[in-house]
Amino acid sequence: MRILVVEDEPLLADAVAQGLRHDAHAVDVVYDGAAALEHVGVNDYDVVVLDRDLPVVHGDDVCRALVERDGDTRVLMLTAAAGVDDRVTGLSLGADDYLPKPFALRELSARVLALGRRARPAVPPVLRRAGISLDPHRREVYRDGRYVPLSRKEFAVLAELLRADGTAVSAETLLEKAWDENADPFTHAVRMTILKLRRKLGDPPIVLTEPGVGYRLP
Repeated sequence: MRILVVEDEPLLADAVAQGLRHDAHAVDVVYDGAAALEHVGVNDYDVVVLDRDLPVVHGDDVCRALVERDGDTRVLMLTAAAGVDDRVTGLSLGADDYLPKPFALRELSARVLALGRRARPAVPPVLRRAGISLDPHRREVYRDGRYVPLSRKEFAVLAELLRADGTAVSAETLLEKAWDENADPFTHAVRMTILKLRRKLGDPPIVLTEPGVGYRLP
């Protein structure tokens, strides 16, 4: 998934981003609410991990703006205030989930995956198609029962193809979903990743090319 982490404590923000990248997500990081609004105005994020007490623009206002956009972005709100009233207020703003600090990175990662499954249409816990089985929690892929070791980028690209459920996915969309904002859009990263993915998944070829459109699974 493509995730935005908004947290004004750089060490915590970078630690969260590193943990999510380990799970094969593409992660952008900003440290204030104004930068968050700029990013969500440009990029299509699956999940925003949002600290509530942000400088420049408060996290509550960022959350309201995300809800008003009426998109599919899910919001996981973070806060040092763990009282019931604080949680209720955060959820009433439109946040999809609420996690008090301090928290375990493993729990945050699990909550992010759960939010990702709430996309429209809903995404099942394990993605399956054409003999491929992909488990985001375990970060495991099997083809016809054979374990297939993949890199993080290969895993992320295959996950997007599985979520498309047979529909072709453009290289631009794969670049947006599987790479962060530092990726060079003029590189051959997507094509090279597809080539490696095909080789690892083996024969018969499972990742098909739709000329002028993108890539899909049968």
